[in-house]
Amino acid sequence: MQTLSKLAELRRLLHSMERTLGLQDLSPVERDIYYAASELSGDDQRIRTVGLIEHALLETVSRPTFFRALKSLVNKGYLAQCSTMNRGCYVVRSPES
Repeated sequence: MQTLSKLAELRRLLHSMERTLGLQDLSPVERDIYYAASELSGDDQRIRTVGLIEHALLETVSRPTFFRALKSLVNKGYLAQCSTMNRGCYVVRSPES
């Protein structure tokens, strides 16, 4: 039971951090895409759709759900399309901006 208690504490901490960053209004799939994008982005903050789809956090998400959530993140300003490429490339933006 101690392991479960530690897991609950971690979940509470994560929930608190999400509220602090303003991520609480995102759906679970949107949050997972944003987390995966943040993890995959390099120094220039760019990520490719192909890399996101293959990320472990998103392996159970259907393609239609993935693309709806991706579009929603762009509309909400968490991700932006790259100016140098037509499609399939996104820039991770800070939740504060």
